[in-house]
Amino acid sequence: MKRSWSTFLLIGGFIGLILLLGGLQYRSISQISEVDGEKARKRVQEQADRFAMDFNREIQTAYFNFQTDADTWKDKDWKAFGERYDFWREKTKYPDLIADIFFFGLKSDPEPLRFNPNDNSFQLAEMTPELSDLRTRLSQEKVFKPVYEDIYTLVLPIQDVGPAEKRIVIRQRGESLTEVEGLHEKFGYLAIRLNAETINEKLLSDLATGYFGDGEYRVAVTSSDGRPIFQSLNGEKSDAVAPLLDLSSDNFVFYSNRELMAKLKVDEKPGSGKDEHENVVVDSRIETHTFERSPSRNANGGSFKIELKKEPALRSGTFTAAVRTRTGDSPWTLTVQHSSGSLDSFLAASLGRDLAFGFGLLFLLAAAVGAIIFSAQRSKILAQRQVDFVSSVSHEFRTPLAVIYSAGENLADGIAKENEQVSRYGTLIKKEGRKLSSMVEQILEFAGAESGRKKYNFTEISVADVIDNAIAECEPLIKEREIKMEMVVPRTLPAINGDGYAVGQAIQNLIANSIKYSNGNKSIRVEAEKVAGKINILVEDNGIGISNGDLRHIFEPFFRSKAVVDAQIHGNGLGLSLVKQIAEAHGGRVFATSEIGLGSRFTIELPIIRVST
Repeated sequence: MKRSWSTFLLIGGFIGLILLLGGLQYRSISQISEVDGEKARKRVQEQADRFAMDFNREIQTAYFNFQTDADTWKDKDWKAFGERYDFWREKTKYPDLIADIFFFGLKSDPEPLRFNPNDNSFQLAEMTPELSDLRTRLSQEKVFKPVYEDIYTLVLPIQDVGPAEKRIVIRQRGESLTEVEGLHEKFGYLAIRLNAETINEKLLSDLATGYFGDGEYRVAVTSSDGRPIFQSLNGEKSDAVAPLLDLSSDNFVFYSNRELMAKLKVDEKPGSGKDEHENVVVDSRIETHTFERSPSRNANGGSFKIELKKEPALRSGTFTAAVRTRTGDSPWTLTVQHSSGSLDSFLAASLGRDLAFGFGLLFLLAAAVGAIIFSAQRSKILAQRQVDFVSSVSHEFRTPLAVIYSAGENLADGIAKENEQVSRYGTLIKKEGRKLSSMVEQILEFAGAESGRKKYNFTEISVADVIDNAIAECEPLIKEREIKMEMVVPRTLPAINGDGYAVGQAIQNLIANSIKYSNGNKSIRVEAEKVAGKINILVEDNGIGISNGDLRHIFEPFFRSKAVVDAQIHGNGLGLSLVKQIAEAHGGRVFATSEIGLGSRFTIELPIIRVST
């Protein structure tokens, strides 16, 4: 049956729609993945920057809180420094962050001073090899380094400044300070030694838990020479980096502790010469502030002039800040890496999963619609075959019924009175009745097998006996067509487990088909053999043959090839379907080979009974 053009147009349109939906889905999922990836990259970088900002703020607080001038060391008045230390311990979350504080003088006191937090004073300290090495570094460094990351030490220069003008040295992120024209002579260095255990086990650990504690990302901290400081990563790929131990003054931290400010308040009039703590901004509120950039002789630098105007009751001051703009590396680097190895690989895997899921759903949709179309087409074909079957069966029934009706009418009307005529009519009625009975039995067998109600009586049977009985049942048809039967059936074949009647019926159907489609060739061969633990029953003819296109459909119910229909060969399309059902019910199969004009070869393959030993 030919399919209509509407069917092909429907299938083509559906395939086009699926391809369009697939393209749109791929584009949409890819765009969503790209946007989500950009958000994820931005989010992880923001988290890394906040991590670094919190860490650096903690270090900067411990650093800038202890900025003092040379007067503190000249007068050896440790009260203000002790108040700064107490204030820092009160405000910080990690009071154990500072392990020691040392002062190295350049003009006097060859031995360093060590801060004693118990009485808030500096005392002479023994010059250990570590302190001697630090002093040597400070004296030999041509470029000032505020951080010695290998020994966890922060260094503050102590300037011998005058009372008129205060200078603050500021550097950009990652920069090392150099001598700036106009700064006063150095008086010494304040070395703040940090507690490595507190940094690693508390400060960095708390920040890692706070910002990346969900396990999605791993964090690591490395020094400028690649030495691991905190944890480690798999591979070298990173999703975010941020500088640590950065002491650049990107923002100023103003302490507004009013109790401390009250202690440092100036009681004398400006210019009286009795000012205390002249370099401390005592006003906790800045009404106005302006920034002016002035040119510098150094092309890589510049200066800011910061004017702080306070209430009339308090004195004003001017701070000039020299700025270096040369870029350098930070002592430590925070590196963040996705737990899958990198954020890009995670996003690629997520995109792959999303695409697989999306296309999987699309495939299921296509498969469902395709199955519906296929089922509809198959139902249409089957319905047409059923119509053809009804037409064919009606035609098959009509001929024997007409013969029986005519013979019966002649007998009833007394036309046939002689015994010989009556006997001939009786034989004719019997013959046509057998045809009708055979066709009805075949239809009932098919209906029972299709409905699952067919029951088989399995016993041990002899293949040779079953073949003999099947040929005997076909004997009238063989004699009528004058068919020459060739049998090659050894009596030594092993037994099989099956229903003798059903297997015999399958063989009868194959013999009847071979006779029907013999095309004048009077030879049919029936053979049985043992092959690979199975019994093969073969029926071979030299008839019209079957085309390759029809060969794959011949075991389908109601199927009759166009060539057979055109040749007006009678049949109902159920015989070979019944053979297949019987073979499969016995755990075997049936298959055929054929060539047009040369004949066909049908084989029923059945399992042998396994004898236990």
